[in-house]
Amino acid sequence: MSIFRQYIAPLLVVLIFFAALVAVSARIFLPSDMAAPAPIGELGMLLVGS
Repeated sequence: MSIFRQYIAPLLVVLIFFAALVAVSARIFLPSDMAAPAPIGELGMLLVGS
């Protein structure tokens, strides 16, 4: 159990941190229209219309 606490758990934490960092940093390289938040007005019209 000590091997898990000393080596595996910290490695998982660091890997999750770097995965989140890459996901957030990837927005820099997206085109400006894809980096913007998704519009919710059109989605509401689609749900009401059906």
